[in-house]
Amino acid sequence: MKNKGDHMLGMMQEWPLLCHKVIDHAAIYHGKREIVSRSVEGPFHRTDYAGIRERSLKLAQRLDRDGCRLGDRIATMAWNTWRHLETWYGVLGIGAVYHTLNPRLFPDQIAWIMNDAEDKMLFVDLTFIKLVEMIAPKVPSLERIVVLTDDAHMPETSLKNVVSYESYIAEADGDFAWAEFDERTAAGMCYTSGTTGDPKGVVYSHRSNVLHAMAAMQPDMLNLASRDRLMPVVPLFHANGWSTAFSGPMTGCAMIMPGAGMDGASIYEILTQEKVTITAAVPTVWLMLLQHMEKHGGKLPDLSRVVIGGSACPQAITKAFQDDYGVDVIHAWGMTEMSPLGTLCSIKPEYSHLEGQEKLDLQAKQGHPPFTVEMKITDDENIELPWDAKTFGRLKVRGPAVSSSYYKGRGAEQFDAEGWFDTGDVAHVDSYGYMQITDRAKDVIKSGGEWISSIEIENLAVGHPDVAEAAVIGVAHPKWDERPLLVIVAKEGRSPDKQSILDFLDGKIAKWWMPDDVIFIDEIPHTATGKIQKTTLRETLKDYQLPTG
Repeated sequence: MKNKGDHMLGMMQEWPLLCHKVIDHAAIYHGKREIVSRSVEGPFHRTDYAGIRERSLKLAQRLDRDGCRLGDRIATMAWNTWRHLETWYGVLGIGAVYHTLNPRLFPDQIAWIMNDAEDKMLFVDLTFIKLVEMIAPKVPSLERIVVLTDDAHMPETSLKNVVSYESYIAEADGDFAWAEFDERTAAGMCYTSGTTGDPKGVVYSHRSNVLHAMAAMQPDMLNLASRDRLMPVVPLFHANGWSTAFSGPMTGCAMIMPGAGMDGASIYEILTQEKVTITAAVPTVWLMLLQHMEKHGGKLPDLSRVVIGGSACPQAITKAFQDDYGVDVIHAWGMTEMSPLGTLCSIKPEYSHLEGQEKLDLQAKQGHPPFTVEMKITDDENIELPWDAKTFGRLKVRGPAVSSSYYKGRGAEQFDAEGWFDTGDVAHVDSYGYMQITDRAKDVIKSGGEWISSIEIENLAVGHPDVAEAAVIGVAHPKWDERPLLVIVAKEGRSPDKQSILDFLDGKIAKWWMPDDVIFIDEIPHTATGKIQKTTLRETLKDYQLPTG
């Protein structure tokens, strides 16, 4: 009788999934494919995958000589350029951990995050020198700062132990071999901008980054090929750069790096000049681009698809891209904790007949997941709910590129014993696996034991011709626990009344979803990323009494 553990194994090679194998593949098989960047200094810069790999090896060698070791955290605060890409691969190549810092956070928050991670070095773009001068003295673990430029552009600065990137790597000859280590070794770190409490560190592994990039490039996801010209407008410091630093080189497509030029005119120039075929960013970027084109004219003859995520994509953006410019829109959803892609809204055969408004309604959903992402919805008691496109519950996910915990064990309540991560989103799923987010869990309104979606009411209210913006919050109710209160900002020069708003909603939502009251204010508070700040709104209206009767 065989021992329980005595089972037959496959006879395949051990080939660890390490990120530097990705840049090796790109350099060997797509070596001359171009990497174009708008440099922070101004001019466009051109290199290729072979050049990126050569300089990444020099950086790895230089870091190794500086005493950087397996697991050391190396921070970057930089735009998407060839130098930032080289930095990632140089850091990864010695088994150190790239730690992307979001320059849009407050200086004290950045210092807190750097201290929590114990960053040893910082690679920074010229744009952020003044910001780093405020932060660096508060980070005792920081040994050296490398400015991503050459000696000719080095600024006057009060920073200590500072050197230009070009002179730093010039001291290495590149005769260096990538380090070998376990594929589960930490590769990158990115902190969630926690809306409550301190930010939490998410730690990616080499294995998770490689598997996630393989999932991301599938035809129903980003659909990347070596023939593509990919422009990641989403910064590398935003949720692992949506995997583009790995999925691009893995497919061998050309990469167009927009640098610091995030306005409509700059984006239009680089899209058309460099014949970009696929690009990815948050809705506000596309809004700026569409406004620029509306004002100055222009076409997008080379662009085939845009990936839009980060927050829900307004239908007007999807419609404009598809109807006016012939560009497919792929709505995406994900989280820092998911490396980050979770779902993309590509069109399955079951929905290929849809046209016009019906198709737009489908595209408003966040989409379906690739292989490697499992998904379910549950109620507060963790009972799984049906996929009927209307029952909504807590969205939970798991997979090889989903966090199993946060750095230093924070936020343990979001992970359960079976490995499911509670995203904090509330969603429903249809029978074909298309997921649509209806709320953040903390914003959902619980009325008489049933849930009401604040987002759905807001989206309908904004359709009223006199409404500029709408927010829905739950207000305490003696009988029903909570009831919805609709807060409206009127369009300039318009003055809608409560009844006209309620009449507009009538018949579009269930009777028991109807707001108990409508109030008008001048301005709705927003977060740094442009989302409605419901915590502030709830605080302001905490003493508000619903009308009785």
